[in-house]
Amino acid sequence: MNPIEGTIDSQSKSETAAGVKAGVAAGDEAALHPMFHNPRKLRLFKERFFYGSILLATLCALGFLFYLLFSIGAQGWEHLDMDFINNFPSRKPAQAGFKSAIWGTVWLGGMTLIFSVFFGVGAALYLQELSPKNRFTSSIQVSISTLAGVPSIIYGMLGLGIFVRFMGMGRSVLAGSLTLSLLIIPVIIIASREALKAVPDSMRMASFALGATRWQTVRDHVLPAAVPGIATGVILAMARAMGEAAPLIMLGALTYVAFVPSGPLDPFTAMPIQIFNWTSRPQEAFHDLASTGIIVLLGFLMLCNSVAIFIRLRWGRKL
Repeated sequence: MNPIEGTIDSQSKSETAAGVKAGVAAGDEAALHPMFHNPRKLRLFKERFFYGSILLATLCALGFLFYLLFSIGAQGWEHLDMDFINNFPSRKPAQAGFKSAIWGTVWLGGMTLIFSVFFGVGAALYLQELSPKNRFTSSIQVSISTLAGVPSIIYGMLGLGIFVRFMGMGRSVLAGSLTLSLLIIPVIIIASREALKAVPDSMRMASFALGATRWQTVRDHVLPAAVPGIATGVILAMARAMGEAAPLIMLGALTYVAFVPSGPLDPFTAMPIQIFNWTSRPQEAFHDLASTGIIVLLGFLMLCNSVAIFIRLRWGRKL
């Protein structure tokens, strides 16, 4: 065969194969839905698909939440009365109450709020407004962000070693509140710093232009403007602290307390600890009491959050 003819035959074969591939590709494109040929319709389809996925995930989460609330309410609502609120725990389910756990949580929450807000907001003010910007402060900020994700049981071990044993506080309300303060202080610092960052710099510059010092600017202008955001962070942090049981179990908080704490150095129990104690009992009646305790704990958290939100809204209106 002539070499020239062989070259021509190979070229024709390659052109034929390319034509077949192009025909197949054209057929595939023609088989697609017309929507995929329109970029605008394709974008709207992706947007609706994403919106539907998010809505479905939200509805599933709310469905599980309402199922849990309904099952807990159906199991524990009949035991919710004044005897349950006013009685101390007992080995007899018919006489068991929640009084010591309620007052222990009030003591624990009040002291935790004092310690965590004082140190958390103070640290956030210093890091955001007053500290020099260098590697040392940057390392502190990274460490705080890391501490916010540490499991709560680690803080319980830390509180057991430092407050209970080393400082000799024993299994007291003070040791428990300091341990829970360590747990939520990083969260409060991060939330408070974000609230302070949201205050416009024009407010600071205007205060400096009128002759105010840096501390006067922070105290009289920046901090009041950031209070709504700081209050939101404190609300979320306290809600987490009041529902924690693992750190208190590590501290050795008592599961059977037939008295109300009268001071910060007294032994205590808390609502999560009492609920944990009742759920570990084999009797079904104690499981019903645990559901009643969960209802009281949820109501307590909702009450505290409502008061904090009301204070935040009133403060925001004044500004």
